[in-house]
Amino acid sequence: MVVLSGARWLRCRLTDRFWRVQEVLKYARHFRGRKNRCYKLAVRSVRRAFVKSTKARREKKRFLRALWVTRIGAASLEHGLKYSSFISNLLKSQVELNRKVIADLAIYEPKTFKSLAALAQRRRQEGFLAALGDGKEPEGIFSRIVHRQY
Repeated sequence: MVVLSGARWLRCRLTDRFWRVQEVLKYARHFRGRKNRCYKLAVRSVRRAFVKSTKARREKKRFLRALWVTRIGAASLEHGLKYSSFISNLLKSQVELNRKVIADLAIYEPKTFKSLAALAQRRRQEGFLAALGDGKEPEGIFSRIVHRQY
């Protein structure tokens, strides 16, 4: 870049700095006190807020999974199963629903969850071959059993 005069260079530099400052202050508008007006304080606060928001996105996943586990555990206890035996027996019965979907079923579709609990209960009592091999499903369960060739 060729600088023709000091005044033009200063004006060009200040313009870039102005927009850089405005970008930071835009993210700091909702802060209280001088942090939303003073650039030096706003830079620190905005950087800290971005770091915390990144960590919060990871923690949100943990909290939601813990919430789903709690809901599934409470709903499965109503049907006489502990959470761990409920999930393990569903997996052994080849039900491939994740915890989010199972938790939603427990809240919004209790009849469907009851049929899942019945399937897990039957798997627990009779074993995998007895639960799926005789062709009789617990009442209210519709499934497609896929026999895989190995």
